[in-house]
Amino acid sequence: MPHYDFHSPRLFVAEPLKSGLEVALDRGQANYLVNVLRLKAGSEVLVFNGQDGEWRAGLVLAAKKSVRLAIGEQTRPQPASGDLHYLFAPLKHARLDYMVQKAVEMGASRLQPVITRHTQVQRVNLERMRANAIEAAEQCGILATPEIGAPLALTAFMRDWAPNRLLVFCDEDAEVKDPVAALGGARADTLAQTPVTLLIGPEGGFAEDERAALMRLPNVLRLSLGPRILRADTAAVAALTLVQTVLGDWR
Repeated sequence: MPHYDFHSPRLFVAEPLKSGLEVALDRGQANYLVNVLRLKAGSEVLVFNGQDGEWRAGLVLAAKKSVRLAIGEQTRPQPASGDLHYLFAPLKHARLDYMVQKAVEMGASRLQPVITRHTQVQRVNLERMRANAIEAAEQCGILATPEIGAPLALTAFMRDWAPNRLLVFCDEDAEVKDPVAALGGARADTLAQTPVTLLIGPEGGFAEDERAALMRLPNVLRLSLGPRILRADTAAVAALTLVQTVLGDWR
């Protein structure tokens, strides 16, 4: 297991990282380090930007309202990017926050809201999604932050589907009731490095015509998550665990 430093504060910054550079912090980050954590000049902070790995930095207090980080040595290189897209019908705020955080922890490389026939929430706060994704990465030692896609109609997604990916869509009516066996069969039938797109629908399920249209797409696996009906945020964790265990980076 990789060695993580969970004792030092970690921050995501949207700036290039290199030894000798100084990075200015925004007001929220400065307030968190100086007023919440009570850090002093010279205190160590870990920073990452999703591209250049993780770096150790020292706190620079140039003035009362000017807080910077002096970048020192790299502590971890940037790992190879994963290729697991997670598509979901939007949820209400608190449950969407939870789902985004867990999807990041589970290694999703893209988060894509999808609007289906029975989707109850039509509007998505993308900035809130990004903030939750970054917070999850900061807290869990993750160096990559996922792409955040704007809401997309299911019909548009199906129209532009790329058959070089494996589409796993979760459906309580799927005939195969053993999800591990179903994913294992997909692994045997596809190339080892085939990228995966995981789709979870709304709590009302897919409409019959949506289900039929998905099944007509190439390279598709319809997956049951077991004998119980799960809430959408619970289904996200269950499905991502299964996919990562059988097809992803848990192997």
